[in-house]
Order: sequence, then C-alpha cells, then structure tokens
Amino acid sequence: MKKYAIAAVTSMGLRITPGDRMAVQNSNLFYLQATSAESNVLNVSSSLGKECLVLTRFVEGSPMADFIKRQLRARNIRFEGMEVPQGGPWGYRHQFNIADSGFGLRAPRVWNDRAGEVGRTLDASDFDLDRIFGEEGVEILHLSGLIAAMSEETTKCCLEVARKAKEYGTLVSFDLNYRETFWKGREAELREAFSEIASLADILVGNEEDFQLCLGFKGPEAGGKDLSEKISRFEAMIEEVRTKYPNARAYATTLREVVSANEHLWGAILYADGNRYVEEPRPIRVLDRIGGGDGFSGGLLYGILQGWTPDKWLQFGWAAGVLAASSLNDYAEPADEKQVWDIYKGNARVQR
Repeated sequence: MKKYAIAAVTSMGLRITPGDRMAVQNSNLFYLQATSAESNVLNVSSSLGKECLVLTRFVEGSPMADFIKRQLRARNIRFEGMEVPQGGPWGYRHQFNIADSGFGLRAPRVWNDRAGEVGRTLDASDFDLDRIFGEEGVEILHLSGLIAAMSEETTKCCLEVARKAKEYGTLVSFDLNYRETFWKGREAELREAFSEIASLADILVGNEEDFQLCLGFKGPEAGGKDLSEKISRFEAMIEEVRTKYPNARAYATTLREVVSANEHLWGAILYADGNRYVEEPRPIRVLDRIGGGDGFSGGLLYGILQGWTPDKWLQFGWAAGVLAASSLNDYAEPADEKQVWDIYKGNARVQR
C-alpha cells in the first residue's frame, strides 16, 4: 500500500483577489489564498481523503510561508521542503499572483510578481526521493510545465524527480502548460527537457498549442471553432504524439469557449487505451475561471486512482473543473464524490 496518492513538485505562492468581482485597480480589499498550479491539482484527491504531498521550498521565518503551510494543512496536503534564509529585504520570498475575476464583458486580468521567488531554487537533493518513492510509495507524480520551465534549477529538479518516480513504478502525470514568458531564451533547453519528461509520462495533458510549442509537433492546419473541427485537430495531433511518446496511456485536454467572464462553454476530450471520449461543451456559470483546468486534471487523476473506466475519469474531471470555476479559490475542494457527480448530472437542487 503506497502512502501517497499524488505527489507534486511545486513553488508555493500567494494569490490576492478583489472581493465582489471588482477589478484590481479600483479595489482596496483583497482575499488572500495559498496557491500553485500543481498543489491545486492535488486538492481534489486531498479533499476526498487521499494523502497527497507537496515537494517545495519555504522562506525561513516568513509569515507568508507560515500562512502557506497552514493553508496546506487545512487542505489535507502534506509538504516537505527546506527552509531558505530570506537573506535580507532584497532576498527570497514567495511569489504573488494578483488577479481579478472579471465581470460580464470585462475580462479577468492576472499579474505575476515573481522576483526573488524561493521556489525557483528547488533542487532534487532537498528530498529523500528513495524514501518518498521507494519506501513510502507514491501512486502518481504530477508535474506541470510551469514548475518545469520556471528556472534552470526547477527544470533539473523535475527531471530528476520524474526519473526517480519511474524507477519505483510511480505513474507520471505531465500537464504541459506552456507559458511564453517562461520559455523566452531557453527554447532549445526546455524542448529537450520537456521531451524527456513526456517520454516518462503515463498521462499527458495539454491543448494543441501546448504540444506544438512544448514538444515541437507541427500539428494539423488551424481551423474554425466548430466542435467537430476542434476534436478532429486534437485527434490528429494525438496520433503524432502517440507515435513519439507511446509510453503514455492517456492524453487529455479541456475545451473552453468564453461567452463572458460569467459564462463559459466547458468541455473536454480524452484518449485512453486507444479509445476516444468526449464531453461536449455545455454552458456553465463562472464565479472565477482561474483553476478550472487544474480542477479538471485533479478530477481526472482521482478517477485513475479509483480504478474507474476512462469515461468516468473524463466525466469526473469535467465536473471537478466546473466545481473549481464555481469558487473564489483557484482549486476544487469537493465535499464528497456525490457533489461532483451531481454537477456532472446537472443536479443543482438543494441538498438537505
């Protein structure tokens, strides 16, 4: 029996969001939360009672580091990470993500303030990987393209952790999550690193652009916004990906069309074990869109951990993404499985 359902390498930070869907520039009250793309994926499984683990770094003596730890404990997420001295006022800190939720035709806006981010210094030697993966055991290691591309140090760290995970038979999940600003000036280096991680991955998540820009696939010619065209293009892309990365068992992406900041069309596609599964986009109401994709990945991984059939992975992932979009927190935190399945069924009747 493995101790951890999912482990993730991540750089924990803080997100501040104006209340009442106000814009950042005309707000003076903000909601604070601990965040990272990778820990947000863990949150579906951790909320449903599974042991999850964050591998990270903290600023020694920082009240913000203490806040992050308290938030992770409250979310049932364990953590390991060395304490790094701040080094004075110009030293290390935890990054800030400054975001608003948008409203109607006013789009959400996000600003990242990452100077001096302690998580950029992560090193695989921080962790006893043989103990974590060999003795204690991890069902799934989750990595994203954000932490893998953040710095030379985090790229090397993710590679070493992924290799060790495979050595001990841990499944590897990789959400490509391309960010142009992270790749600038490092394209060749990151393409090579991402290719190796993808070759180790059992689950690959990403849209056409992610596969093209992260892994160098040409992909099909761009087409219209029609659903059947989108599915056909993604299917053609995955055929290329499967040829180069046959180790993967599952390939998935979300489908999102923005009607307004408050309403999206939300769908998803999964290719697993040679079969295609599609959740056609449905209109959903959106409180805050940030984290919907992480909720989807978290729900998908929970379905895999539960041993469900692939169609159920996709359904649960779709609904977990909707749950995340219904919260001001940028992660899904289901009360129980029933809550997620009710979302999938469209059952919004009061629960007494």
